[in-house]
Amino acid sequence: MSFVLIAPEFVTAAAGDLTNLGSSISAANASAASATTQVLAAGADEVSARIAALFGGFGLEYQAISAQVAAYHQRFVQALSTGAGAYASAEAAAAEQIVLGVINAPT
Repeated sequence: MSFVLIAPEFVTAAAGDLTNLGSSISAANASAASATTQVLAAGADEVSARIAALFGGFGLEYQAISAQVAAYHQRFVQALSTGAGAYASAEAAAAEQIVLGVINAPT
């Protein structure tokens, strides 16, 4: 039988760190949104306008993908936190059973 040992407090701390990281990335994406989606044309000609529109489209695509990644990140952090809580509960229940076994052992 395989055993897995973790420290729930470390997993909870990692989830907190990941939450902070996600917040930092979201803030950076928000601050870069206008610069990457509303690109100004380098010149007054049609080619410059189309190139600026093309780059602006790439910026919009990036923002859409970034929103999807942020949603995935939030779900991952939630799953990590939930898993740490479940593991801690299971460990507490197992420890309780061991204590009850010792108390109820025949003498």
